[in-house]
Amino acid sequence: MPLPTTIYEINKMAEKERERLLSVLIPARFLEMFSIDRETYANPAGARCVKFACPENMPFFQIDLRRDPGDRDASYFLDVSNSPFGQMEISFIIVNDPDGERFNIDVDENGQDTYFGTARRNIPEEIRAMEAGLAPAQVRRGLRAMRDLISCWDEFFVSVGHRFYFLEPMSYNSAVLYERGGFQYVKGREMMEGIDREFRPGGVLHARLDGSTPFRKQEYWKTVRGRSWAIHDGILDKPWESPKMYKTVGVSGGVCTFTGEGY
Repeated sequence: MPLPTTIYEINKMAEKERERLLSVLIPARFLEMFSIDRETYANPAGARCVKFACPENMPFFQIDLRRDPGDRDASYFLDVSNSPFGQMEISFIIVNDPDGERFNIDVDENGQDTYFGTARRNIPEEIRAMEAGLAPAQVRRGLRAMRDLISCWDEFFVSVGHRFYFLEPMSYNSAVLYERGGFQYVKGREMMEGIDREFRPGGVLHARLDGSTPFRKQEYWKTVRGRSWAIHDGILDKPWESPKMYKTVGVSGGVCTFTGEGY
């Protein structure tokens, strides 16, 4: 029987068959790291740690992996959807190290959701996260898993008949990381190149790194994370607009819009 080519078809599959297909999207390193059984998805305590949400007649599915089902944050969360044009898109991705310190940038001082700092901000927690080496939208450090993730994504998407897949990075640093992972731009490359140019000495954004807030230190032009925090802080002339990126299965796009000095 041929494999499905749309998410609607995937979500209609028998549960065991569907989970076997979607398991390709879970890096083996994550299962090994958290001692999760590959067949039962149970941890050593016997608790199932992987959930697949595949609502029938809906154009998305989700994978949620936690070291323990009681953990506050997913160690790996993936949302894949169908675009109106029949393409498959990675709509949302989270990777957290459950042993890392938590920074509550996702809620404000009153406990309201900040939507990862896009709707409102928790400045004290953002400062703590920034000083600990995290990037915007991170509540914990990651697992340095980009290569593992892209390998899994490539394998999955080609298996369901797609040579390309798409995503829209939430932040500047994410866009640069996806470039390094082999993604190219459908739209937004000129914006990224313009940001790089204006952060360099003599540029408009470089001049705005005036120390007026903790997120605008003069030296932040040099690094991906520093620039990303300044952008998160509103240093651009308009709010950050996520570029549209795509990956060709098995191919690295060779794009690099960042000419600074380090991540």
